Amino acid sequence: MEHKHIYDKDGKQLCCTQEEKINLIVNKQLKKEHKEVGCCATDDHNEHKDEHSDDDGHNHSVGNQSTFQMFLPAIISLVLLLIAIGLDNYFPQTWFTGWVRIAWYAIAYLPVGFPVLKEAFESITKGEIFSEFLLMSIATVGAFAIGEYPEGVAVMLFYAVGEVFQTLAVKRAKANIKSLLDQRPDEVTILQNNEAKTIKAASANIGDIIQLKAGEKLGLDGELLSETASFNTAALTGESKPDTKAKGETVLAGMINLNTVAQVKVTTAYTDSKLSKILEMVQNATAQKAPTELFIRKFAKIYTPIVVLLAILITVLPYFFVENYVFSQWLYRALVFLVISCPCALVISIPLGYFGGIGAASKNGILFKGSNFLDLIANIKNVVMDKTGTMTEGVFKVQEVVLKPEFNKDEIMAMVNTLESQSTHPVATAIHQFVGKVDSSIELKNVEEISGHGLKAEVKGKELLVGNFKLMDKFSITYDIDPTTIVYTLIAIAYNKKFVGYLTIADSIKEDAQFTVNKLKELGVKTTMLSGDKSNVVQFVADKLGITNAFGDLLPENKVNKVKELKALNETVCFVGDGVNDAPVVALSDVGIAMGGLGSDATIETADVVIQDDMPSKIPMAINIGKQTKRIVWQNITLAFVVKGIVLILGAGGLATMWEAVFADVGVALLAILNAVRIQNMKF
Repeated sequence: MEHKHIYDKDGKQLCCTQEEKINLIVNKQLKKEHKEVGCCATDDHNEHKDEHSDDDGHNHSVGNQSTFQMFLPAIISLVLLLIAIGLDNYFPQTWFTGWVRIAWYAIAYLPVGFPVLKEAFESITKGEIFSEFLLMSIATVGAFAIGEYPEGVAVMLFYAVGEVFQTLAVKRAKANIKSLLDQRPDEVTILQNNEAKTIKAASANIGDIIQLKAGEKLGLDGELLSETASFNTAALTGESKPDTKAKGETVLAGMINLNTVAQVKVTTAYTDSKLSKILEMVQNATAQKAPTELFIRKFAKIYTPIVVLLAILITVLPYFFVENYVFSQWLYRALVFLVISCPCALVISIPLGYFGGIGAASKNGILFKGSNFLDLIANIKNVVMDKTGTMTEGVFKVQEVVLKPEFNKDEIMAMVNTLESQSTHPVATAIHQFVGKVDSSIELKNVEEISGHGLKAEVKGKELLVGNFKLMDKFSITYDIDPTTIVYTLIAIAYNKKFVGYLTIADSIKEDAQFTVNKLKELGVKTTMLSGDKSNVVQFVADKLGITNAFGDLLPENKVNKVKELKALNETVCFVGDGVNDAPVVALSDVGIAMGGLGSDATIETADVVIQDDMPSKIPMAINIGKQTKRIVWQNITLAFVVKGIVLILGAGGLATMWEAVFADVGVALLAILNAVRIQNMKF
C-alpha cells in the first residue's frame, strides 16, 4: 500500500502514516523533556538513527521491535552477572580470578553499558555535559575502578531494565491517544463514470463520490448521499453505540460503515478533516505543559549539576577533615550518591502521568488541549453551564397537544401541519416531526406570515390561525387560559374565529443531565445555569435538575458579568457552552468546555476542553480524570523526593551501598512509571 508521506518545513520526510505522526509528536515532546534535564530519550536515544528502510523504502522505527528484543541485552547481562556472582560466592579459589574475573564482568557490562557510555560521549561533544548518561557512566566505571564489579554491572543492568519499562509505558500512553484517532485509511474507493476506482485519500477532490463498503473506514469528511447508513463513531466520540445518519447529513473521517454499501460526497480536503483537526489538538496537548511539569524541568536542570559537584566534594573534602582517609571508600560513597541523584523517576513519570490523563480522556471522547488544563480542571469549584445544547438537546419537540373536545384532533393537526410547511421556523420543524407527512389534499389559500405573531390562511373557506397568543389577540380570538402560567413555548390555534387549543413545544432535557448534576455535587462542585432563554423556562429546567443558581434572559455580555461575579468570590470557574456564541465567557473562565458535537470545528479553536459527543455526563468525568491525574503526579513526586532524600543522606554517610542506590534510582523510577500508567486502566 502506498502511504501518505509527511514532510517538515525543509522537505525532509518525517513519517508515512498517521500512527507514525503520533509517535513522532509524543517522542519529540519526551525527547525535549529529557534533553533539557539530561535524561534518556525513552523510545530511542537518537531521533533518526533508530530507523531502517525496508524493501519498499519506508522507514520504520525500532520502537516496533518485540518486547523480548528490547529486554535481550538486559537478559544477556543478567545471565552473565548471576553466573559470576555464583562463581564468586561458591567457587572463590577456582580459575575465576584476576583478569579472567575482570573480563567476565566487563563482558556482562557491555550489552547494557556500552549504549550509555556512547550516549555520554556524544552528549559531551554536543555540550550537554550534565546528562544522566554521564552520571551512570561515572558511577559504574568508578565501581569497576575500585573493584566493585558486580555492583557496577548491576547498576547499569537495572538502569537498562528501567529504560525498557519507560519505553513500554510511553508506547502505552501513545496507544491511548492513538485510540482516539483510529488511524484514517490512506486509500478510498471513488466512483468515476459509475466505475469504482481506488485512489490515495490525499488525491481525492472535493465533490468526489466515495463508495464505502460495510466494515470500511471513511477516509475523508463528507455528505451522505445514501438514504440512511449506520456508523461506528467510537474513533471520534468514544461512543460505542452505532450512529444512524440520514441522507444529507455530515459524516466524518474515521467513522466505520456498519451495514450496507453507502455513498458519500467529499466536502473537506484530506488535510482539513476532523481527524486532522484532532491530531493538531493532540500536538498542542503535548506542547502545553502543566505548572508541575514546568517546575520539575527547571528544578532538574539545577539539581543535576549540583549533585555532581556534591559528589566531587564528598570524595575530596574528607581528605582535609578525616584522620584515616581512604580514597576508595569516599569515592564509593560519591558513586552511590551519583546513582541515587539521577532525576529520571521525576522527569519521565510526570509527563507520563499527564500523557496517561490525556489518553484516558481521549478514550472517552474528551479532548484536552494541554496537560495544564488537566491541572486546572482538577481545582474547579463552580461549573457554569449554558442550557440549550448543553443540558438540553437543542432540538424543539412537541410536548403536549391540548384541544377543545368539540374539534377533531387529527383533522386540526393535519391542517396545522400543512400550514406550518410554509415556514422554516424551528417550531414548524417540531410540528412536522410530531404530525408526520403533510396531507397534500388540504388546500391552502391566502397564506400570510404575520411577523412576530404566526401564520394565517384559509382552509375549506374558513380562517386558520397558528401562532402565539399575540396572534389571537390581534384577531380578537377569545381564549379561556392564562398563557403566563405555562412554562413551555405555546402555539395557539384558532379555526373559523374560534379558539381551538394549543400545543406546547420545548427543548428536551438530555438523558444524562440529571446524572451530571448529581455527580458534580458528589465531587463538591457547585453548578450554575446561564441562558439567553426566558427566565421562567431556565428556572423550570434548573429546578428539574436541582441547579440552585439559574439566570435567564441573558445577553453574552450579561453572561460575562455573571462569571466575573463568581470569579470575584475566588472561585475557579469552568464554563460549558457551544464554544462559538459563548466565546467571550469561555475565554474569561478558568477552563472553557465546548460541547463540540461531530461537526463543529469552531469549538476546537475556542475551548480548552472539547466533549466530542455532547454528553454532559462527560463534564464530571473530565474533572475526575483531572483529579486522578494530579493525584498520581504528586504521588510520584512525593515518592521520588522522600526515597531519594533518605538514601542520599545514607549514601553520603556511608550507610547505603550501590544496591540501595539502584533501588533509589531505578526502583523508584519503575514504581513511579507503574503508578503513572495506572490511570489508563481506571474507570471514570
